[in-house]
Amino acid sequence: MFNFTPLLGARSPPSASQSLLELDGGVKVLIDVGWDEHFTVSNLEALERHVPSLSIILLTHATPSHLGAFAHCCKNIPLFTQIPIYATTPVISLGRTLLQDIYSSTPLASTVIPADSLAELSYASGSSPSDPTPQLLLEPPTSDEIAHYFSLIHSLKYSQPHEPLPSAFSPPLNGLKITAYNAGHTLGGTIWHLQHGMESIVYAVDWNQVRENVFGGAAWLDASGGGAEVIEQLRKPTALICSSRGAEKSALTGGRKKRDELLLDTIRATVAKGGTVLIPTDTSARVLELAYLLEHAWRKEHSNNSSDSPFKTAELYLASRNVGATMRYARSMLEWMDENIVKELEADETSTNRRQHKRNDSKQIGNRDNQPAGKTDGPFEFKYLRLLERKKQVDRILSRPGARVILASDLSLEWGFSKEIFHRIAEDNSNLIVLTENQAMLNGSMNDRTSLGSLLWSWYQEKRDGVAIETGADGQNLEQVHSGGRELQTCFAARVALEGRELLAYQQSLATQRRSQTQATLGNGATLESAADAVDEASSTSSSSSDESDPDRQGKALNTSAKVANLNRTKTGLNKETLGVNILLRQPGVYDYDVRGKKGREQMFPFVSRRRRADDFGDIIRPDEYLRAEERDEVDGHDMRDGVSGKENKLGQKRKWGDAGLKDEDGEPGSSTANKRRQQRPTATDRNGTTNGDVALTDQLDRELDELSNSSDSEAAEGVNGPSKLVFHQHSVNAHIKIAFVDFAGIHDQRSLSMLIPLIQPRKLILISGSASETSYLANECRQKLVPTASESAVKAQADVYTPIDGETVNASVDTNAWTVKLSSGLVKRLRWQNVRGLGVVTLMGHLAAMEVDQHDAAESISKKRQKLLKDDDEEESKARQTRLDDKGQRFDPVLDVLPASIAAATRSVAQPLHVGDLRLADLRKMLQSTGHTAEFRGEGTLLIDGLVAVRKTATGRIEVEGGGFGAPDYPIKDAEGSFHAVKRRIYDGLAVIAGG
Repeated sequence: MFNFTPLLGARSPPSASQSLLELDGGVKVLIDVGWDEHFTVSNLEALERHVPSLSIILLTHATPSHLGAFAHCCKNIPLFTQIPIYATTPVISLGRTLLQDIYSSTPLASTVIPADSLAELSYASGSSPSDPTPQLLLEPPTSDEIAHYFSLIHSLKYSQPHEPLPSAFSPPLNGLKITAYNAGHTLGGTIWHLQHGMESIVYAVDWNQVRENVFGGAAWLDASGGGAEVIEQLRKPTALICSSRGAEKSALTGGRKKRDELLLDTIRATVAKGGTVLIPTDTSARVLELAYLLEHAWRKEHSNNSSDSPFKTAELYLASRNVGATMRYARSMLEWMDENIVKELEADETSTNRRQHKRNDSKQIGNRDNQPAGKTDGPFEFKYLRLLERKKQVDRILSRPGARVILASDLSLEWGFSKEIFHRIAEDNSNLIVLTENQAMLNGSMNDRTSLGSLLWSWYQEKRDGVAIETGADGQNLEQVHSGGRELQTCFAARVALEGRELLAYQQSLATQRRSQTQATLGNGATLESAADAVDEASSTSSSSSDESDPDRQGKALNTSAKVANLNRTKTGLNKETLGVNILLRQPGVYDYDVRGKKGREQMFPFVSRRRRADDFGDIIRPDEYLRAEERDEVDGHDMRDGVSGKENKLGQKRKWGDAGLKDEDGEPGSSTANKRRQQRPTATDRNGTTNGDVALTDQLDRELDELSNSSDSEAAEGVNGPSKLVFHQHSVNAHIKIAFVDFAGIHDQRSLSMLIPLIQPRKLILISGSASETSYLANECRQKLVPTASESAVKAQADVYTPIDGETVNASVDTNAWTVKLSSGLVKRLRWQNVRGLGVVTLMGHLAAMEVDQHDAAESISKKRQKLLKDDDEEESKARQTRLDDKGQRFDPVLDVLPASIAAATRSVAQPLHVGDLRLADLRKMLQSTGHTAEFRGEGTLLIDGLVAVRKTATGRIEVEGGGFGAPDYPIKDAEGSFHAVKRRIYDGLAVIAGG
């Protein structure tokens, strides 16, 4: 069984993604906890209802649309942190910095306390009905709390199957296996493959097949097979869940190179006139691609002494609250990026070592190399890109004249520095904003919830006020749409401290919430045990004497569990009728309970037994509890063991060698940060084509920005601490800024979808995460290309493509058919069984025919079957198990018989032998060593025997043997058999080699 329910993001603009997968046995898998740019709490109601029954949670991308609500759920939903969560290492690290950036940039992420909750409090009763209800904010998670939440996630690697552990309130997973594959859209982005029984499910939302500068392409195609076939693990799944975003988008002619040139030409045309270019982007995903491209473009232009490129006089900035930590994580995860990034790093290290060796050999003639000793220009060692993490830094660079290019978060322009910078530069006609993604509005119409980015996208598509044409380096026309001086009204959210009755209302609401969460957490174990006991009773034969039926008891226990889990949402306590006999444990001061007239469990004193979590290897332990102090995981310099952050360095406290002493608010050494950043800046000899005055001004700006970044009066200290409410300030600006668009979304297009989906050959296709028009277009195209055979009807082929809406459940279970076939006695005598790891394996090849059975034999067999039937079976089941007889009283059974001689001769010539079993190289090594051969591992997945024969095992399980046919004199063996033939014989001994004929 497999049911799929999109909780958010189906047939709508891709603002958020939440998907629920229900498998056989009650296993529920939640994939992604995305949030929209407005942080609407109502979008999480469906997710909250399913939390008490979830088994595991999977995360795909480190973007707000895929994990934006993760910290909110961990802090405000009690059972959420008890569910095992799985993601790749980059998604964990970059997701941490993303949420820290969100909560430090906008108060909207803290979410507003619902008005219906405030209506029950004394504040609402004492206020006039005409008074507006204040928008009280919940307490946001701190940076340490966010880091602790992400430390609970289990990290996985690509292409490694893993059997996850279920949550404490989940049924057994029954052998569920999850495997992560590269999605190509973001760093660590994942295509999930779930194998559960006969269900093979591939969840592929937001992937990119095209290789980019930083990100490699999605892992659909098998590189060893020439890239023409899909890898075996992702081929022919029973269900493919794919995003339809970009289904109507055509690929840019020229590919990635043309896209990069288009962006650089667009920037060059503006900075040449002294304007400012704003590029809104995310804070942890696609920003890596843009930052890498612009940094290397600036390096290339500065290294050319003969050119007068405007890039030499333009400044390059990246503005985000937590971008420093993001780039530190990116520099530590280069192996997750495209292979060209690794080659660039290796080449840079080689050249650096060569320069160092040359410098040591020529000390007597002085250092002629302009680059400092030990300085490397790695992929993300920024030389010209300055990082801005403070509002004062942004104000400082905007107050300076001159051309500049600013990458700023966020993409939607609803929060972050991008919104503030846009309002500062919108009135100047010489400035430009470059949109990098299609931000279609909800339902294609304007409303109060339309983001600023969507509004600018609609202006770009309308082109109402004309288009300015610029010429690129290759002569291509570049479109820049005029804003026309239209008035733009936007709201800025701010946090204000609570006072008076508002503070009292907040305290009462917070107390009610904490009490409900405590009751739900404490009652979860008791209720789950009651539910489990009820299920055990239902399967027991001794409970048949009870007046209450088994389903009723099971249903009552499960209803009690649901009521306890819904405490946080309803904000009410459990009454005595709901608690039942559990009131003796749940409520203090209660020591008596009337059991007269009660049934089942209500007659006994409650007992809660703590279940020990274990797997096939014994009790589950936490490795973090056995680490030494120096081995504990650290996040941003803080010890995250058991969620306790490390102590801050104080004056007079001992510190390690090389530690700079006091640390700033980001956990970085305060005294050395400025020096490190200043050392990374290009010197006067590096800035080719600039005057000494420009170099002096740039160095002065670097010092000012470093002082502002290390100042003690950061925005975090200036902000409101404690209970607060949300207020909005209206701002209007007459927009004269030009608008351009270059597609840097890094998402699949029409060509990729139409090519790969037929190659994957899914039995069921479910389309989500796209607009209604994109989903309908892709569904119609796939219905035409996914017709299995010409004999099947078109109606059946069309039924395999589903386009659900939010909240709609799709039954995408695998279609199976089973037949019973008899073997003739002659064929049974010819069977040759082989033993593989304790299992009997045999191959069959015969002729299927309908064999007539006498009526007497049929009646005798029917009577024997009737004797085996249970007495309480109804007549319909008995008739279904009988063999049907024709009008003459004869029976025909499908029988597999020996092939005739003529057919067997033709089949034997084309049949190939089959190899059954899974050979482990470790077992092969032991077998060869026991026979006198020398066997040792050389590299990953390679076994070397006698120094001559190499055995490799590919990712698909294929065994490759290479080497000579005779043993070497340095490696004596017991028999005269050559090493190559000895290895092949041992491999065949470990497998069942079944002849095709």
